[in-house]
Amino acid sequence: MTGPSGDTANRSAPNSDSQDLEDIALGENYELTATYVDMVVDAADRGDSARLCDLVHALRPEDVADLMGFLSADYREDIIPHLAPEDLAEILAELDTNLREEVLDVLAPATLARAIGELDSDDAADVIDDMEDDQRHQVLAAMSDVDRAAIETTLAYEEETAGRLMQREVLAAPQFWTVGQTIDHVRGSGDELPELFFDVYVVDPAFKAVGAVPVSGLLRAPRERMLSEIMEQVTEIPVDMDQEEVAYIFDKYHLISAPVVDAGGRLVGQITVDDIVGVIQEETEEDILALAGVSDAGRDASVVDIVKSRLPWLVLNLATETVAVSVIGAFQQEIQKLVTLAIIMPIVASLGGNAGTQTLAVAVRALAGRELNAANALRTVRRELFVGLFNGAVLAAVMAGAIFLLFHDARLSLTVALALIVNISVAALAGILAPLALERFGRDPAVSSSVFVTFVTDFTGFLSFLGLAAWILL
Repeated sequence: MTGPSGDTANRSAPNSDSQDLEDIALGENYELTATYVDMVVDAADRGDSARLCDLVHALRPEDVADLMGFLSADYREDIIPHLAPEDLAEILAELDTNLREEVLDVLAPATLARAIGELDSDDAADVIDDMEDDQRHQVLAAMSDVDRAAIETTLAYEEETAGRLMQREVLAAPQFWTVGQTIDHVRGSGDELPELFFDVYVVDPAFKAVGAVPVSGLLRAPRERMLSEIMEQVTEIPVDMDQEEVAYIFDKYHLISAPVVDAGGRLVGQITVDDIVGVIQEETEEDILALAGVSDAGRDASVVDIVKSRLPWLVLNLATETVAVSVIGAFQQEIQKLVTLAIIMPIVASLGGNAGTQTLAVAVRALAGRELNAANALRTVRRELFVGLFNGAVLAAVMAGAIFLLFHDARLSLTVALALIVNISVAALAGILAPLALERFGRDPAVSSSVFVTFVTDFTGFLSFLGLAAWILL
């Protein structure tokens, strides 16, 4: 609709030197190269501002945000003065939260106000939300009344909801408009339009979305056609819906954009697929880290920060493992009589732990994707039990044969085989039941399932193996 600004046009048609630097900076997979990072560090160390400016301007804002993560705080401060307000705005929106907070601390309120004014309302609110209270008040005071009101309205919504995720800029048209009227309106609106939009939302007099016309459909339709004749059904997103629920709806119905409505059904904003990609990545990272019992400390985190994120889960794991190994103490006499038990026992527990982790990972993913719920939970539990029994039987046969070849003891082979079948079957049940139970009680199944499953598999492994050994061998 509107042509690119002068700065954007210049960035899209770089000179040969900038193009050469970009080729050096980015690898085949668009990751920053070590060579380029070293060039930036060298220019900063030498105080060569002209060279540093050339290096930074050769990259797109998204790549500059990535560069910030590879640099220390001092080097980041050297780069910031060379950033134009429009580039700074995009960089702030792309930075990881911990890095963004550091960058915000070294910028003047007036500079921040100009930069944030370049962003859509959703990105602007994210940046403002990371500021300290004093800085937030100063930046908002330096912004226009319209921009300030939009950001304050967005911040009034709960975190990780559709209200925080949406952009308030939206293209709406009354249902009695024609295609021609709508196109003329779009062409005449200029900067008032959202930076990115895919649909024209058709609204009634109460500003409720009654349909949507894709931009592609708008351009193909005759000018005299009414919007009400070509509009499609919309999937409305309540403003207080959790962002994970929003991502699920986008994935299920293959949406590119969706209108966000308030409690009265009035159109208040829109969510586009580029926002959802970020949500899916964020939620996936959270689940992966939670399964391992850690949090994301960031690339620039200190040793203390990383220790704080990991040590509590290790302490909890220590407590549960202490209970698990107490089983070994109950069978000290049996182990003294047959030292071979001490050699084989860790194998049984380890295989059970791996089997439980496999089931746990699949279960957490299925719960996150809404593929596992009350409708199919019993069938899934039964299936995982049969899988555990089958895997246990196969491993039992292999392990029994190996034990017999090494120790020439049929009873020891039988003991190991039965213990493996029991432990791997129990591990499969624990791997599916633990996340289901946590989900049932309203807890995140990814957070503590792994600790519980590890405890169950170790406890069962030691108990089944030593208990069977005491019964069959001694």
